[in-house]
Amino acid sequence: MPSELPHLTLVLGGARSGKSRHAEALIEALPAPWTYVATAQAWDEEMRERIALHRARRPSGWETVDAPLELPEAIAAHAGRPILGDCLTLWLTNLILAERDTAAAGAALLAACERACAPLVLVSNEVGLGIVPDNALARRFRDEAGRLHQALAARASSVVFMVAGLPMQVK
Repeated sequence: MPSELPHLTLVLGGARSGKSRHAEALIEALPAPWTYVATAQAWDEEMRERIALHRARRPSGWETVDAPLELPEAIAAHAGRPILGDCLTLWLTNLILAERDTAAAGAALLAACERACAPLVLVSNEVGLGIVPDNALARRFRDEAGRLHQALAARASSVVFMVAGLPMQVK
């Protein structure tokens, strides 16, 4: 693990690949306090349990900010301290379901990343490795996630791809 974290790190991977744990470890290598910007919404009991497990495993020193739609604003509001944003694909899902302008939101996220004064680690699911979805909404989501990942990866100093709990340095 690096002793100094780059300005922007993008951590990608599949479901249960270890993305969040790796991202947390990157941030926790820095002095606290740290900000965890969470985009998940607890729509059902299973998601409530996932959120509770995520929160329970984090040591003291973390401030959690819930931002299911306002990820860029939350990053901007806490830009002076290390931030972990988890997860971009949940955020994108929330935006699409709320019928928000995803292109404008993506541009706002890129701008917030540029303005951050402390290291920022963003976590997202890589959804473009499977079969082509059979419906327009799922294809739109996959395409928008891919475009967002490409834009962030182009600006990130570090891109990590998680496979079976193992970080693969891509950039």
